[in-house]
Parts: sequence; C-alpha cells; structure tokens
Amino acid sequence: MASRAGQDAKGPPPRLRRGRPPQLSREQIVSAALASNLETLTVRELANRLGVTHGALYRWISSRGELMDMVSDVLVERILPKDEPRADQWRSWLRRLAWSMHDEFLAVPGYATRTARPHRHSAESFGRLRAGVIRAFTNSGVSPELAEQSWYIFGTSLVSWLATQENSMDLGDSEPRFELFLDVLLRGLPAREPTSPRPVG
Repeated sequence: MASRAGQDAKGPPPRLRRGRPPQLSREQIVSAALASNLETLTVRELANRLGVTHGALYRWISSRGELMDMVSDVLVERILPKDEPRADQWRSWLRRLAWSMHDEFLAVPGYATRTARPHRHSAESFGRLRAGVIRAFTNSGVSPELAEQSWYIFGTSLVSWLATQENSMDLGDSEPRFELFLDVLLRGLPAREPTSPRPVG
C-alpha cells in the first residue's frame, strides 16, 4: 500500500504523444529553400521538401515574401564580417564583405538577379548590411551624407555585377574578373563632391 500511495503522490504517468515531435528550425527552412529554385519555390513545395505539413511550416512563414526575408536574414548574417570596420582598415573590411557577397549570392542560383530587381527588401537584414557599410565609409573620414551616397554606389554596383555574372551578356571574349571590378570600385570610394559641373549640350 505504501508503494501504491507513493505512486499516487507522484501523479499519473505522462501521456505519450503520437507521432514524431516537430523538427523544424530556421536553418533547416533556409537550407531547404537554398537547395531549391527560389524563383519558383512555393511555401507548399517547401513544406513537402522538409517533410512537414503546410500548417507546421505556416507557424514559421505564412507567405513567399516572409520566406525570402528569412533567406535574406541568414545570408546577411553569413556575409557581414564579425568585426567592426575601423578607420585604419575600412577598405579591407569592405573587401571581405564584397567577397562574401560574391560567394554567398552566386551559390544560390537566381538570388543576385532577384536582389538586383526593384522589390521590397527585408528591412531588418538589409538594414544591418546598410548600417555596416555606412559605418565603414564614415570611418574613412567622409560626412554622413557622402557615406550614405557611397553605400548606394557600393551596393548597387556590387549587386548589379553579380546579377550580370548570373546572366551572361556576352560582352567580350575574356571572363569578367571580380577582383579587378572590386579593386576599381573600392579605389573610387568613398564618394567625394564633384569638382566640375554637369556638362551642358
């Protein structure tokens, strides 16, 4: 009886749940998305790839737009250098960032092309990317306004080059070299106020 009383004091044994517990994470979702064609991937197709129900995936993302935001969040985490850009190495910091963008963006077919097209970007992830690049240019010694202009030049030039790499334009016989493009881009930055007016006629 003492043994039975002890069991009652502990309460009833826990009920076993049927089926496998959910095994879903942000990294799993993004990895499955990156292994797919982002241009045509739907949330339902992604759920099938992950082996979960559409409802289970819906708890994480409810639309294709939210999926692309999640992909962008992870890619920006991967490409942003862990250290802060200092005044004595802001150009090398941007070079490391640009090479990371080159490797990560081109590893996902169609991502650079999609990023280069006008559309709503993830405010959080691209906001962190923008803030980091502006800090680098600010540390180079230019004004906040010119640092932001330098971000526009750096970001649009880099993404456009990567999108062109995905969609060959057949501009000549030699293969475009990213290291040459990047060297010319960074030597021309940060932006400075023009010394001559716009030509007329």
